[in-house]
Amino acid sequence: MSASPDSYVQRFLLEELDIRGAFVHLGSVWQALQRGRNYAEPVRELIGQMAATTAIIAGNLKQAGRLTFQLQGHGPVSLLVIDCDETLNMRGYAKSEGRPEAASVPALIGDGHLMLTLDIEALDQPYQSFVPIEGETLAEIFEHYLHQSEQQPARLLLAADTNTAACLFLQKMPAADQADADGWDRVQQLAATVRTDELLGLDTASLLTRLFHEETVRVFEARVVRHDWPEDRDKIADMLRSLGRDEIESILAEHGEVRIHDDLSNHEYVFDEEQARRLFDPEGGAPTLH
Repeated sequence: MSASPDSYVQRFLLEELDIRGAFVHLGSVWQALQRGRNYAEPVRELIGQMAATTAIIAGNLKQAGRLTFQLQGHGPVSLLVIDCDETLNMRGYAKSEGRPEAASVPALIGDGHLMLTLDIEALDQPYQSFVPIEGETLAEIFEHYLHQSEQQPARLLLAADTNTAACLFLQKMPAADQADADGWDRVQQLAATVRTDELLGLDTASLLTRLFHEETVRVFEARVVRHDWPEDRDKIADMLRSLGRDEIESILAEHGEVRIHDDLSNHEYVFDEEQARRLFDPEGGAPTLH
């Protein structure tokens, strides 16, 4: 389990301007998501920004549920997945070829798409929506998506390095122009002055004081983001049984063992010959070879 106060989502409200926002800071959770992955820097930055953005959106859902963003394409990064449940328990990974150097999303993904899946307990089946990849950065893509889906302008400022991923989110609410006709433009200009080191290094209170010290800001209680996905060997065993004895014997004949890597939760499962055959012969009877 990896959960600590260094990984959280904290909402806030610029009360006199009718502008809402949130700040996400991922420390140990982001480090756990990278463990053993050896991502190239542009891939690491992209998945870190995606993790921070997913935490923001999951933390602001009107109906609690499991939120998954899946970015697929035909570029150097063929797949990127971030999964976050209603308790803000997060996991994810990226699949890439080689060591890409490009930094823009179109260059990394190519002709791809971004799919949102929201699984709410009350629904018979998960809700899915395809998000157009419009923009050079992940922030631009999600700003466009939020504007289209919620009919309100939004601003995202994202950053990620080896130790930390962070996102500052701002959204103009319907009564903002009545509250202050210049408020949204002023807040955007102030937010644009934030430096990467400030996004990655400051807590919520310090960041908001630095940016909006002349505004009335109400800060809500932070919600902890977690990475708590223990191994589930029984689930993998059931999956292997579903493949059938013939398939497992074929794998054993070629490799001498059955090895499964759960990319999303980042666990490696190994079944040696005896363990694999006991999936079908719990009492240890002689296996039937094909």
